[in-house]
Amino acid sequence: MGFQIGLANTWTVCSTCENSSIKETILRAAPYDTLLIEKGTYKEFEILVDKPLVIKGIDYPIVDGEKKGEIFRITSDDVTLDGLFVINVGVSYTKDNAAIRVVQSKNFLIQNMVLEQLFFGIYLEKSSHGKVYHNRIIGEAVDEYNSGNGIQLWYSSDIEVAKNHVQGTRDGIYLEFSDRITISDNVSMNNLRYGLHFMFSNHDVYTRNTFENNGAGVAVMFSKFITMKNNTFRKNWGTAAYGMLLKEITDAEIVGNIFEENTIGINIEGSNRIQYTNNDFIGNGWAIRVVGACYTNSFKGNNFLYNSFDISYNSKLNDNVFEGNFWSSYTGYDLDKDGVGDVPYRPVKLFSYVVNRTPETIVLLRSLFMDIIDFSERVSPVFTPDNLKDAQPLMKIRP
Repeated sequence: MGFQIGLANTWTVCSTCENSSIKETILRAAPYDTLLIEKGTYKEFEILVDKPLVIKGIDYPIVDGEKKGEIFRITSDDVTLDGLFVINVGVSYTKDNAAIRVVQSKNFLIQNMVLEQLFFGIYLEKSSHGKVYHNRIIGEAVDEYNSGNGIQLWYSSDIEVAKNHVQGTRDGIYLEFSDRITISDNVSMNNLRYGLHFMFSNHDVYTRNTFENNGAGVAVMFSKFITMKNNTFRKNWGTAAYGMLLKEITDAEIVGNIFEENTIGINIEGSNRIQYTNNDFIGNGWAIRVVGACYTNSFKGNNFLYNSFDISYNSKLNDNVFEGNFWSSYTGYDLDKDGVGDVPYRPVKLFSYVVNRTPETIVLLRSLFMDIIDFSERVSPVFTPDNLKDAQPLMKIRP
């Protein structure tokens, strides 16, 4: 039975209560009522939330979909889901079943949820002005074809995704056709494919996230006006892995990020007018690998520390600016003691050019042969871009 608080009712749901079913209590509730779900196990699926409600769990009650299908489907504005443990989403090869699906809704809040044994986790479809906050999403993905994404936004806008932990899914966080999204303070790790994957999504901001040990790293494609600040991309290893892939990106800021121990720190293709500033590239195979036409980009104030290759280029043409970076392999001098090397640094090694053309030659890394050809190229550049140089290399690591 519901009891009155102000103008709205609060309904208590429990196994021994008059209201023992979440689904049936939603049918009885009036708009803007609150449902308090007491601790216990509720074997329910296809729970439709089609009116403004607050649905709040007490001590994490379990909602078990028994693998029969989708579990929560929100189709109303002004809905809050808070503090439930949702398990056993049905796997389907024709429908993207989710633990929580939000469809054409505004002003929603999904917070403090724990989702396990899932197909898709939280799926936002044509929705806006909502928040996905402090949720824990744990998948068991083994193959791409029978697994879904942790948090997915499709044709959505003006949404905040913050302080979530996502692991064991296909893509941890996936955006498609979603603009003005803020993604901050999330951890996305141990996912089958990408920690973060977005396409055709503009004016999005990503800050203070950690993307670690994902199958292929992070992919950013066909988007513009992107800001990525103070994120960490770590331990994304594999023959087709990178900290971050940029493909057809324009007018972006990549500032203050850490790229550490990835096969490739940033793999760049067809991306223009991007500012790379104050990033740290530490112990990667390639710090930055340019594989396609990239113009009018700026690399300033970055630290390149102990990477096998700092910069890899596949062209003799360079239209990008490298200025005031620290390079751990720089061996120049600073006679006037102004903190800037007196001799320009050429970060593209001939050996990286050889490896691009013939990957098998990587076995010669750190051999005398590599040292000889790199020295000869520095003395007289023939294969590498002759104007790709940092004329003001820093003598000390930028703090």
